[in-house]
Amino acid sequence: MEDLSRELLLIANGNELAFNEFMNRYMEGLYYHAFGILSNKEMAEEVVSDVFLEAWRNRKILSEIDNMKTWLNTIAFRKAVSYLRKEKNSTKVVSIDSLNNFNFPETETPVDGIINNEEVKALHAAIEELPPKCKHVFFLAKIEQLPYAQIAKVLDLSLATVNYHISAAMTALRKKMSSG
Repeated sequence: MEDLSRELLLIANGNELAFNEFMNRYMEGLYYHAFGILSNKEMAEEVVSDVFLEAWRNRKILSEIDNMKTWLNTIAFRKAVSYLRKEKNSTKVVSIDSLNNFNFPETETPVDGIINNEEVKALHAAIEELPPKCKHVFFLAKIEQLPYAQIAKVLDLSLATVNYHISAAMTALRKKMSSG
């Protein structure tokens, strides 16, 4: 945490090398978040670029942000939804409920070394079968490891709804993995 604080001070003073380190720290997670919403590599990359552009514009206040990961994920979510609105040329509100799908990225986890490839594939297949909203909440909680309260804030959901989606995802995954 001390490294991040020092990095943020350097960024506030316009240090581009420190900003590159900052981007490297958060880029992959933001990309997966944006790609999960947009299902398009180029659009996800553009959203991530926009997030970092906004972070650079706000570099003077970055050190005042309590949870950087949540702040960046919130911006990514809003920009991805905004991108979807522009793509649809529609003035209607796009909510998490109206997102067609959330693509859960293939990721390596510490558990992957313990279970075999077949089980990993079965787990990823089971995750892909979750409803899009449930899958998105599950991704933020289990892969991005955001606290439930912050997920609720980022997605504009109640804490009870976040808890419901995590519980539903875990139940569905347990059932699928035990039957498979």
